Amino acid sequence: METLRDQSRATLLIVDDSADDVALVSDILKDQYRVKVATNGVRALKIAQSDDPPDLILLDVVMAGLDGYGVCRQLKANSRTRHIPFLFLTSKSTPEDERVGLELGAVDYIRKPIDPVILFARLKTHLATGAAKTSHSEASQADQHGREKEIEQDLAAMILTSLAESRDATTANHALRIQRYVKVLAEALAGHPRFSALAADRAIEVIYRAAVLYDVGKIGVPETILLKPCALLAGEWEVMTGHTTIAARAIERAQEVVGKGSEFSRIAKEMALCHHEKWNGKGYPQGLSGDDIPVAARLVAIADVYDALTRRRTYKDAISHEEAVAEIRRGRGAEFDPEVVDAFVAVSEEMRAIARRFPVPAED
Repeated sequence: METLRDQSRATLLIVDDSADDVALVSDILKDQYRVKVATNGVRALKIAQSDDPPDLILLDVVMAGLDGYGVCRQLKANSRTRHIPFLFLTSKSTPEDERVGLELGAVDYIRKPIDPVILFARLKTHLATGAAKTSHSEASQADQHGREKEIEQDLAAMILTSLAESRDATTANHALRIQRYVKVLAEALAGHPRFSALAADRAIEVIYRAAVLYDVGKIGVPETILLKPCALLAGEWEVMTGHTTIAARAIERAQEVVGKGSEFSRIAKEMALCHHEKWNGKGYPQGLSGDDIPVAARLVAIADVYDALTRRRTYKDAISHEEAVAEIRRGRGAEFDPEVVDAFVAVSEEMRAIARRFPVPAED
């Protein structure tokens, strides 16, 4: 929607059934504004509802047929015109007349005869106020539209994740825990010079939302491998490790179909593809090391290991929170970014609290 035009080009609609009054007001305003006129209420409503509506309406009260009060009632009743500010420019000068006009929604009530200086001053104020309201309204609508898109994105991501978790009862609520672990870690690191990107506007929120998709590639792993209660054979392990590239390709394909990517899809892809990379370069699928591993993937790597250690799986029993923290500390500088490990240790009690808040249902 177009915002109110700059005041030097703003369009004013003068509504008055007196040709002399229309000529007088038009002559005063024509050098400063774009002026339209209507000599009756019906014509005024047609102009207001057109594809080129006025930015402000100057409206007489006493007119034959549809009077000024009737015009303003119809303006306010129509969704296409109710946002247009209007003021009364009239010879009706009693306090009661003014009260009625303002109660009907007029932004001002100016009595005839007109003082050009006063008229210009009030028009300037009302046009500026109208522009501010329009800008705020459009910003609010844009924010609402953006939030609705994010909700749709979150729903789609959670549906995929729920489908993946439904294949293994021991992973129930896993994605909800991972989201929260990652957010706590990101917040703990946001003030660190190496992790300044986390302080950017909405960076942590995007990581939090995208984290639910980090393990969605396991949908493509056969259950005979995914749920195997003992060590995987070499060929089976190769299939299992493919869940990282399965997810990354799915996200890429979605971007191609939609025709564009987003920060959400970029982060989701990084997490899905790189969460098994190791600080020392001995991870998979690309063998990345150090700072070449995306930050979001480094965060989810620790969150994933902590959650796996503290939960029972088909192939292992759970260990205690304290044992899991100790195990992650042993991976400092080898499996994990040292400073992410330090942050994890500092907030480990928050991790414990999250784990308790979102248990596997059978554990509840």
